Amino acid sequence: MGELFGLLVALFVGGSALSCIKIVKQSEQMLVESLGKYNGKKLEPGLNFLVPVVDRISFKETTREKVLDVPAQQCITRDNVSISVDAVVYWKIMDLEKAYYRVENLNAAMTNLVLTQIRAEMGQLELDQTFTARSEVNEVLLRELDISTDPWGIKVTRVELRDIVPSKAVQDSMELQMSAERKKRAAILTSEGERDSAINSAKGRAEAQVLDAEARQKAAILDAEAQQKATVLRAQAERQQSVLKAQGTAEAMQIITKMLKADPRAKDSLQFLIAQNYMDMGMKIGSSESSKVMFMDPRSIPSALEGMRSIVGDAVTSLDSEEVNTMPSELDQDLKAMRSQS
Repeated sequence: MGELFGLLVALFVGGSALSCIKIVKQSEQMLVESLGKYNGKKLEPGLNFLVPVVDRISFKETTREKVLDVPAQQCITRDNVSISVDAVVYWKIMDLEKAYYRVENLNAAMTNLVLTQIRAEMGQLELDQTFTARSEVNEVLLRELDISTDPWGIKVTRVELRDIVPSKAVQDSMELQMSAERKKRAAILTSEGERDSAINSAKGRAEAQVLDAEARQKAAILDAEAQQKATVLRAQAERQQSVLKAQGTAEAMQIITKMLKADPRAKDSLQFLIAQNYMDMGMKIGSSESSKVMFMDPRSIPSALEGMRSIVGDAVTSLDSEEVNTMPSELDQDLKAMRSQS
């Protein structure tokens, strides 16, 4: 009997000794109460010892960052639209004593606080703003939750709104609105495209007309310049032809004068040539396309020729030697003057 009692005492003492030894893992903390009262004793990672019967572990928690999945809730926006919003919150315990002794059921308190803040922020925004101002809402929630949970020894590191889902009726209305908006944009783009096309076509036609007018102007200028040059060249050719004809006439007159002085019988030959030229002139006039009808009495031809012979004879006999000698020099002067003008 005594041996059994000793064994029980040994087991009780051994169990008590083992319960006094606590090994705390890394990133974990434990609060210790002595006779039901917390005196600021914490168990840090590693090997720790407790006083048997007196000390008791009241709270055990990790100091690592934790994730709080906030369930979806119904919110009303400023323009009275019902939406469903859920979020995720990243937080960690900075002060284990405050987290245990200043709030009961920390997870429930955090969840309700986040839901309240989300509902308050969504109520200040219109429906369109809830989709475009998500980053701003996240920053506001982070700041407000961090301030609110500071007395609990909690540090909120990040808040993210995950899904913002309007009601089915609102979704249908939004789809109709987006469809109308797309149709309006398509019509605007189509009209702008047609306007740009018309403007480009008008500009192209205007530029083509300008180029065509410039081409016609240049062609007219070139044509006028060509005609001017042709006229100048024609006038120069006619002038040169007149000069050459005058030179030929002057030389012929010199030859005739010399022949008349050298041989008095050359007068008869001259009269014959003049009569022949007279007859040739009549034949040319009669054979031309724009000829006129000439009435000539055949009986008057000999008398006309005889008159021409008498005129030539009088002209030859009236020439004295001095006038015949001065004639070539005067002709030469006239030719020189015509050459200088050309």
